[in-house]
Amino acid sequence: MKLLLKEQCKQLALNGQLIDKTGNDDLVPVVKLFTPDANCTWLLVSTEPDDADIAYGLCDLGLGCPEIGSVRLSEIATVRGVMGLPVERDIHFTGNMMLKEYAAKARVVGWIRN
Repeated sequence: MKLLLKEQCKQLALNGQLIDKTGNDDLVPVVKLFTPDANCTWLLVSTEPDDADIAYGLCDLGLGCPEIGSVRLSEIATVRGVMGLPVERDIHFTGNMMLKEYAAKARVVGWIRN
């Protein structure tokens, strides 16, 4: 499975330009990535205008402390869970809250929930 669709890459880049222009990074996530055999989840909002490999969003490595930050897409692509399965894109995900609302809810329960 391809991590990101072309449309998602385009929206992530547009959001990155918007953040760069306005300084407002509280946007609706474009894509959800996850490990099917581990507890890692990423809700990504944007990519850097100067480096499309750097994504910004809510990152949950399954340690009970999800946080907003940046991550390299190339690094996410190398992550494997306990059974060796690669990261997948949640094809059913549609963001319905702003990033900071997802983050607030995730911090309460210790993991990202839809």
